[in-house]
Amino acid sequence: MDPEILRTSFAVVERRAEFAVKYFYAHLFRHHPDLRRLFPVDFPEETRRQRDRLFAALTHVVERLEDPTLTAYLWALGRDHRKYPVQPEHYAAVGTSLLAAFAVVLGPAWQPEVEKAWSEAYATIADAMLQGAREAAAEGEPPWWDAQVVARRGCGSDLAVLTLRPARPLIYLPGQYVSVSTPRLPGIWRPYSLGNAPRADRTVDLHVSRVERGVLSSTLVGRVREGERLRLGAPGGRFTLRTPAERPVTFIAAGSGWAPVKALLEQLVRTGDASRAESPYGHRLFVVARDLAHLYDRAAVEDLRTRLPRLAVTFITPAPGRPREQATDRLLTALGNRAHWDRHDVYLAGPPPLVEEIKAALPALGASADRIFHDLLPPAGPVRARPSDPAEWLLGRPRPTWHNPASREPYA
Repeated sequence: MDPEILRTSFAVVERRAEFAVKYFYAHLFRHHPDLRRLFPVDFPEETRRQRDRLFAALTHVVERLEDPTLTAYLWALGRDHRKYPVQPEHYAAVGTSLLAAFAVVLGPAWQPEVEKAWSEAYATIADAMLQGAREAAAEGEPPWWDAQVVARRGCGSDLAVLTLRPARPLIYLPGQYVSVSTPRLPGIWRPYSLGNAPRADRTVDLHVSRVERGVLSSTLVGRVREGERLRLGAPGGRFTLRTPAERPVTFIAAGSGWAPVKALLEQLVRTGDASRAESPYGHRLFVVARDLAHLYDRAAVEDLRTRLPRLAVTFITPAPGRPREQATDRLLTALGNRAHWDRHDVYLAGPPPLVEEIKAALPALGASADRIFHDLLPPAGPVRARPSDPAEWLLGRPRPTWHNPASREPYA
C-alpha cells in the first residue's frame, strides 16, 4: 500500500464524508439488493449510525497504515463481523461500491495511481478480515451466542435487569461487555456490560437503561419478556481487575454503569479481597444516580458491603427538586473529601460525558492517571451529525464513535 497516496486522497474524501458514505450505500444496494437485509434500513437513525461507524473504521485504518497492530485490528474486525452475518462474497461487493464512491467524490483526482493504491489497500484489508473470520471459526468460536431470557426485573419505567441463559458456555471476565441483538430488530446490535461475575448456572445479567430515541434499549426494556431469545456477541472490554494485590480500589458507578462494577465487586468477594487484608486502606464505592428512584439495586449494594467489610459505600443523588446535573457536582465534592488517591486504583463506569469529566478531575486529587480504568464504549445516545460543508469540517474535524473489537484483547 502507498500510504502517501491513500492519506492524501482520503483527506479529500473526509471533507465530503456524509455524501461519500450515502453514495456508497446507494451503490451497494442498487447492485446488490440482497445485502439490504444485513442493514437496519427501516430505522434511519440506525442506518446513520452504521454509516458513521464505517467511516470511522476507514479513518482508523488510514491513520495507522504503518502501525504493526493494524493487522490484529483487522483480524478482530473480521471476527466481529461474523455476527451480522457477513459472508466472504460480500467483501468484493463492498469493495466495488467503496471505490465507486471514492471515484465520484475525488472526481478528476481519481487518477489511475490512486485507483491502484485503493484497490490494493482494500484487498489487503479484506484479506486480513477474512483471515480473522476463518481463524475464529477454526477455533470453534460461534458468530453469536443464543440466550434465553429466564427472568426479567423492571426497575421503574426506564430500566430493566434481564437474566439470560446462553445455550452454550459464554466465557468472559467480570467487567466485560457483550453486543446484544434481538430478532425483533434484525441487524441492530448494542454493547451492554455483563452485570455479574461468572455463575455456576451460566446465567448472566444485563442492566438495560432506556435511551431517548434508542430503538434497541426501548425494545429490551419495554417489550422483551421471559422466554424470548436474544443474541450475544463475543465478550470484550478492558474494564477488568488488574490491580496489584496491595492496592485498594475505588469504584465509581453512575446509572447502569453499576452493572460492570457489580461484577468486579463480586469477583473481589470471591478471589481478590483477602489478598489485600494487610493494606491499611479499604475499598471505596460511589454509586451515582440522577434521583433516589434510580438507585435501583440498593439491596445488592448492601449485600456486597456485608460481604466486603472493608468497603465504604457512598450514594450520590441530587438534592430533592434539584436538576440531575447536581449529582455530578456532589460526586466531585465527595471525591475531593477523600484522601490517599495515590494509593488507589480507580474504576469508572457510567455515561461517557460523566466518565470523561471525573477522569479529568481525579489527577488533581492525587490519583495516578495510569491507574484510572474505564471502558471505551461508544455513547448510546443519538448519532452526532457530521459537519455539513468543508468549512465546518475545517473548524471542527469529526471524530465518529465506533465499536473496536480489538478491546477483546484481555479475553483473548
